Amino acid sequence: MGFADRYLSAVNSSNLRDDDQHRSTDALCAAAVADTAGAGFGALLSRVKYADGTQHKLFESGSANLASLLRIWTARVIEKGRERKWVKEGTAWDAQAAHKLYRSVAERSLAYWLDGKCEACGGSGVKARCLCAPCKGTGKGEITGTGGFELERVKDMVSELENLLQSHNSRAAASLR
Repeated sequence: MGFADRYLSAVNSSNLRDDDQHRSTDALCAAAVADTAGAGFGALLSRVKYADGTQHKLFESGSANLASLLRIWTARVIEKGRERKWVKEGTAWDAQAAHKLYRSVAERSLAYWLDGKCEACGGSGVKARCLCAPCKGTGKGEITGTGGFELERVKDMVSELENLLQSHNSRAAASLR
């Protein structure tokens, strides 16, 4: 069982006792320790991607974690965009255009990372017992609604999100050993 599975099980556990038979808190503690060593929001990434839609108690579910993640991710994309000098911000108009680009890239990259499944096959890669033509069997959809410049930035930030999640999970898994 990988770390993501253990974390999902711990988040959805109704029994957080810490004894010889119950070990759910280990994954939660490992996620917290990994957050302090990394970017600081890896556990939030895991929770939003894997756990928010599966929680069995409706009052605990959802949108607050996604809203927090979007706020944090938008700030990080703005920081990355300025570091990498995606757009010059010399005048007020340039700064306004840059902010619009950063916000669009943040929203599109997070939306695609959370659910980038192919529309035609539903993410399975197979349609009518053949490889899905639009996604060529990968199960991943295309990022739509963006031009060439913005599309490359969105792809870059999707890769950044995946790297953040994978590094968080590997740090957390290492602390579980």
